[in-house]
Amino acid sequence: KPFANPRNAAAGSLRQLDPRVTARRPLSLFAYANGFLRSVQRQKMLFGEEDFPANFNQFRRAPRWAVAWKFPAEQAITTLRAIEIQVGRTGALTPVAHLDPVNVGGVLVMRATLHNEDEIARKDVRPGDTVQIQRAGDVIPQILAVVPPGPDAPPRAEPFHFPDHCPACGALAVRPEGEAVRRCTGGLTCPAQIVERLIHFVSRNAFDIEGLGERSIREFYEEGLIHTPADIFRLHTHAESIMKRDGWGEQSVRNLMQAIEARRTIAFSRFIFALGIRRIGESNARLLARHYGTYENWVAQLRKAAIIGSDERLELGSITGIGSVIADDLVAFMSEEHNLATLEDLRSFLNITEEEQTSGGPLAGKTVVFTGTLHTLTRQEARAMAERMGAKVSDSVSKKTDLVILGEKAGSKAKKAAELGIDTLDEAGWNDFCTSQG
Repeated sequence: KPFANPRNAAAGSLRQLDPRVTARRPLSLFAYANGFLRSVQRQKMLFGEEDFPANFNQFRRAPRWAVAWKFPAEQAITTLRAIEIQVGRTGALTPVAHLDPVNVGGVLVMRATLHNEDEIARKDVRPGDTVQIQRAGDVIPQILAVVPPGPDAPPRAEPFHFPDHCPACGALAVRPEGEAVRRCTGGLTCPAQIVERLIHFVSRNAFDIEGLGERSIREFYEEGLIHTPADIFRLHTHAESIMKRDGWGEQSVRNLMQAIEARRTIAFSRFIFALGIRRIGESNARLLARHYGTYENWVAQLRKAAIIGSDERLELGSITGIGSVIADDLVAFMSEEHNLATLEDLRSFLNITEEEQTSGGPLAGKTVVFTGTLHTLTRQEARAMAERMGAKVSDSVSKKTDLVILGEKAGSKAKKAAELGIDTLDEAGWNDFCTSQG
């Protein structure tokens, strides 16, 4: 059977478990020139240890010789039959175009994202239109434009009106000011959001429960076997009924129950990520887990943070990488009683392990703030140095701050540190301190 396209053929060939299969396939690489980048050690030999930081920035992250030439994306013409509104785990309403199947670059395309209501209005896309499509980056199908109808074409359909209520639960769908996405306000009462959150909960980077994929989650939800994340850990009570379902047997059910049992112990950061809170991806989940240390402390501090102006609210918003917008989403999640009930129910089944912290360092348990312009190192380097010594790094000064590093033009944070009597160091003093600690 012929390969669908060169991209898939090459990628599939390189991923073969048997290298002999790869060797038999006539893959070729065409390069227009040689290129090289000195290793870090070689740079240090050329510039010396002291001059290395100053000269390092002359090397690009993506040097020109390493940039690939890509051919223009293949395009096709087809008919848009319908626009469906899908509801995601955070309540986002996403329009999806259903198309007459058409081959684009070796792939049969039947659906394409329309992104949001502004995109639909801008392109004036309507059911029944003839449209031009391509696969963005040779991957994601997208509608480029509507092909103008000919003089003998039938009248176009009425303009598409984006719904102001959720198609899954009927709750009001609102569009926050300044955002492009309309969201369902139904929360965990919306079946679409419940299912998508459950799918996210068992995904690879969350609880990673082998054998419990999207299809099984949807089927178990429709059968009433699971409704909340905690219900997954009650599935053993339905083992016999699951065993009678198509595609399931005694061994597969036993494997599923063992996989669920193995996930009763989970790292704190993976647990936070699994909850599917808006704007909390893997990186932010790790930041929160490292900052709060334990599940119990996290819940307690976030409940206190619901009070506007509280120290806990200021602390949450000052965590480097979190900020006020994400803090608002976290507080909103923890302010819902049904979310707290879900957490309490889920907690009873789990052993949530503490996030690993740097212990024994000279700044262990201390909160450090950097302010002003640093000249000998970047803010990211300074943060990494503090964290290696056990510190938590914050973006704002409060009563919980232990040390403030003052760069040039430190401003209001320096003034507040003085008012609160917090210890400070200038950049030279910070460098001396770090050097003394090895």
